[in-house]
Amino acid sequence: MIRRTVELCPGARDAFDAIIDVRSPAEFALDHIPGAVNLPVLDDEQRAAVGTEYVRGSKFLARRTGAAMVARNIAAHLEGPLADRGGSFQPLVYCWRGGQRSNAMATVMDQVGWPVAVLHEGYQTWRRQVTAALYDQPVAHRLMLLDGPTGSGKTALLTALAAQGAQTLDLEALAAHRGSLFGALAGGQPSQKAFETRLHDALSRLDPSRPVVAEAESSKIGARVIPPSLWAAMSVAPVIELTVPLAARVAHIVETYADIAADPEALDRALTRLPRHHARASVAEWREMAARGEIAELAAQLIEAHYDPAYLRTGQTRDRPVLERVPVTDLTPSGLAAAAQAVMAALDARSPDARPPDAKPLDAGPGRP
Repeated sequence: MIRRTVELCPGARDAFDAIIDVRSPAEFALDHIPGAVNLPVLDDEQRAAVGTEYVRGSKFLARRTGAAMVARNIAAHLEGPLADRGGSFQPLVYCWRGGQRSNAMATVMDQVGWPVAVLHEGYQTWRRQVTAALYDQPVAHRLMLLDGPTGSGKTALLTALAAQGAQTLDLEALAAHRGSLFGALAGGQPSQKAFETRLHDALSRLDPSRPVVAEAESSKIGARVIPPSLWAAMSVAPVIELTVPLAARVAHIVETYADIAADPEALDRALTRLPRHHARASVAEWREMAARGEIAELAAQLIEAHYDPAYLRTGQTRDRPVLERVPVTDLTPSGLAAAAQAVMAALDARSPDARPPDAKPLDAGPGRP
């Protein structure tokens, strides 16, 4: 008997042995339920061919041809990715809107003997859930933002905070972009829908009763836009401001952006995208420095002429309360651990439930009373 489910909270997803997306690879790549595997009953070319025949030719031939393709593809999945699954295997299957494609796969699985569930209304159910959470409802979480000029190690500090028990939301990791002119990563960014799926999934796994530390970002990370509900929460969230010596910032930038520094063409292209208010002579000089491999010197000049002025301008337009100012001596692992202790102390002082109940008390660190 094929079971049906409507709700898709994280706990419900975890109850299944596998979440199987039977849509085409292109649909799956655009966005999918977190943790899903793609076992398409029609690939991209097959789906297009069947759709064209259905609209322009014979609906009967389209259904017959499509059924044959679906049968062969399901057979290939049974003999391939699903071949090692035993009788207790419990899959959740979905397509675009819980129609023919998911039910075709579920019918065969049911005959095999697997207790299969079909997601009612398919991917659209998930997408409505994401949209409601990030566009229509206020974010329930108490956000605390790490702020500081470029090179302050905010992303690295998030990792150190997570290691000490803090709840963190790494927006740049979710957007697959380091949030700056030079921030592109290999593989590119997810689609906007996939970015929103990652955000919603991450937020749904965090405890709203405890603070969530995120990096103070602009409303866009690369080409991805922070959805309105999350942006509204970030716009009023209190800030923990980091102050880091220039030399430490330069060293951190050189290390963090070693990949683009090792690609002279990519580095040069990024420099040509600097805002037009920079003098042509300055940009030309920076491009020459990059070509000569003077990366630390280039980073120092860009901090002074581009990033710090932009940070100051942005700070003047924001109205976020400063929760604490944390001096960071250096961005080595030990320096980041000390900074994380200071941030945790600031959270503890204003929110006793900032850390999980079983977390050990922190030793005194920089900025701790």
